[in-house]
Amino acid sequence: MRWRLLWLLSAAAAGCCWGLAAGKTLRGGFASAATRREPWRPVAHFQFHGDHAVLCVRIKNVAVAVAKAARLHLFQAQEWQKLENSVQDHSCTEKFSKAQLTMTVNHTEQNLTVSQVPYPETWYVFYVDKFTCEENYSESEDIQFEMILLNPDAEGNPLDHFSAGESGLHEFFFLLVLAYFITACIYAQSLWQTIRKRGPMHGVLKVLTIALLLQAGSAFANYLHFSSYSRDGIGAPFMGSLAELCDIVSQIQMLYLLLSLCMGWTIGRMKKSHGRPLQWDSSPASTGIAVVVVATQSFLLIWEQFEDTNHHSYHSHHGLASGLLIGLRVCLALSLAAGLYQIITVERSTLKREFYITFAKACILWFLCHPCLATIAVIFREYQREKIITMGVILCQCISMVILYRLFLSHSLYWEVSSLSSVTLPLTISSGHKNRHHF
Repeated sequence: MRWRLLWLLSAAAAGCCWGLAAGKTLRGGFASAATRREPWRPVAHFQFHGDHAVLCVRIKNVAVAVAKAARLHLFQAQEWQKLENSVQDHSCTEKFSKAQLTMTVNHTEQNLTVSQVPYPETWYVFYVDKFTCEENYSESEDIQFEMILLNPDAEGNPLDHFSAGESGLHEFFFLLVLAYFITACIYAQSLWQTIRKRGPMHGVLKVLTIALLLQAGSAFANYLHFSSYSRDGIGAPFMGSLAELCDIVSQIQMLYLLLSLCMGWTIGRMKKSHGRPLQWDSSPASTGIAVVVVATQSFLLIWEQFEDTNHHSYHSHHGLASGLLIGLRVCLALSLAAGLYQIITVERSTLKREFYITFAKACILWFLCHPCLATIAVIFREYQREKIITMGVILCQCISMVILYRLFLSHSLYWEVSSLSSVTLPLTISSGHKNRHHF
């Protein structure tokens, strides 16, 4: 029942991440009616850098574009925000007249060069025609278009589909997948043999390994998505969704694992007088607490997906759901640290204290890496923030998993602790196992 409920919550949260993300090659139609309703809504945004960035537009019905006096207006993000926040009341026409760059759409294919960008910055692209700021409007045909946004590559040629905020992620995920592959070649066989023994740590190793496999699957799917993205600016939306799905399920698995362990130890201390081993499977209280918190995180993850449909496991934190999710992780880290601190302060055995301290470090690193990196990223420029958060969180969580593996596979540490006291270690299957299996 416990596993069914956990997978149900995981599937509910992950299923909502299945959506399409906007690539840097955009296809659609410029609609005058939609532009009149929402003239301040950009059709695209991109972080240009260098001296030879290019916006390429291809249209099919040139005659319609000429008749409607179709144009594209480009604003730097900071300048657009100044206009939006200005106390002076600018008219629609006045606002668009202040664009840094303008392109008249009147050919089948046109290029606009964005040059002399001092540092990477977000640019907004707006579609405007003669009906956008006028009260009178007559029905007209949409202009079918394809828009390609390109940055200069290492040789200065405008061939790079990645915005400044995404550059380097492709190479990062390649190295991450390579590291997972090498690690699997070295340790997979011995880990599988350990799990097959079904010793006292069978439950925790099983959940930890599933979470690790999901993290590896997310990294591989991201690599495939970015590999395709580097060629066409669209990528593989299915792989992007799969990467986010794997990451969400892994986060839920790890949250349930760490909470169940901590709650089991805490309740084990409270019930120590009962004189029997406290098992993870037989603790309704620890399971109930873990399920409530996991359900809360699942709800926030679903909400976050609706707020930001781009394929990012770690979002920009501008929305309410993202802020609440970070707040939840901070509260979890503080509560688990407080619970483990109480156990550590009353523990007389040096060996068991060392075990709990190491576990506390892994928990705090897992939960606090995201909030801390999101806070640190604020001091950097906008285009650097996503990379800092994404790379930093993935690396920190990998380190946390390594700490947990070393802790629970250590013959000298965990097995001695298990022999000293099975009451405070909730994951033992039965007391008969603790002298029968060794790694």
